[in-house]
Amino acid sequence: MHINSESIIGWYQRHKRDLPWRNTSDPYKIWISEIILQQTRVNQGLEYYLRFVDRFPDVKTLAAAELDEVLRYWQGLGYYSRARNLHKAACQINSMYNGVFPDDYQQILGLAGVGKYTAAAVSSLAFNAAYAVVDGNVYRVLSRLFGVDTPIDSTTGIKEFSELAQQFLDKSDPGMHNQALMEFGALQCVPVSPRCELCPVSAHCVAFKTDAVSQLPVKTTKVKVKNRFLNYLYIEYNGKTFIQRREENDIWKNLYEFPLIESDKLLATEELLSHPLFIEIFDGISEVVIVTTSAVRKHILTHRHIYATFTTIKINETNSYLSRLTKVANADLDRYAFSRLTMLFLEDRYKTLLE
Repeated sequence: MHINSESIIGWYQRHKRDLPWRNTSDPYKIWISEIILQQTRVNQGLEYYLRFVDRFPDVKTLAAAELDEVLRYWQGLGYYSRARNLHKAACQINSMYNGVFPDDYQQILGLAGVGKYTAAAVSSLAFNAAYAVVDGNVYRVLSRLFGVDTPIDSTTGIKEFSELAQQFLDKSDPGMHNQALMEFGALQCVPVSPRCELCPVSAHCVAFKTDAVSQLPVKTTKVKVKNRFLNYLYIEYNGKTFIQRREENDIWKNLYEFPLIESDKLLATEELLSHPLFIEIFDGISEVVIVTTSAVRKHILTHRHIYATFTTIKINETNSYLSRLTKVANADLDRYAFSRLTMLFLEDRYKTLLE
């Protein structure tokens, strides 16, 4: 290997963003930042990180918290399994390691929600252990720098890039190397139209020399996107409404939502009124008044495009179906963790009430 990371590290020291998790060697805070940034851009994740570590400053505080509260602090970040696993892992560390974050790679890898990337990141950044990180940015930099066209989403590619990253790793300062490589991919060696004329390693870059920058890295599979149609019912009764917890192994697990009718398309009012579940929800109630139906809201997840409406309904009495749900004062809804989709509806509703 004819190039080392010295030039990239030099670039990093000149151009790196000043981020709080880079100013600490606390493995807990580095771990929190890595989990947040798995599926979240830095500019969005920073605010969440600051609020999260302010409320849960260490493992023991996080482990002692109720999952519902952890989910509320995660609300809006999406991919809520990350928050559930953070809480579960904190409980593991509390019981197995007396609340002290482990410094061994294999022990870190054994924590809930921690894969090879996160274990390598925490091990190298907190303990300077010689484990190379391989994330999307690193895949892109290495594939271009060394001209590797093996698909990064193939079994062969994953193994090849893992070995390449470990060979390229600066064993004398693995933490600095890993941070530099990830930041270099995030800011300099970007997916589209990188400014190669300003790149400190362009003279060594195979993709630049062969005019293949736009072709690398290679991926073989495309994400299959499924459309889902959600008809939510915001039911008002004496200043209160009804919510339920999503408990199935599906999107937004453990978050709360309003009564839901999922269908193969969004339902018009007449279709909603005649739907069997709608009839069951309001069985025996003498006054069921449709107040308004929101505009269609589109919410994009990695594998799902969600189309949703929120129909506000007023009733004059409850029934056995509604009694099985959680009845909450409208003013207390902020005590519960909802999906970002639902929070946007509630924010708009609140604005409307103030007008």
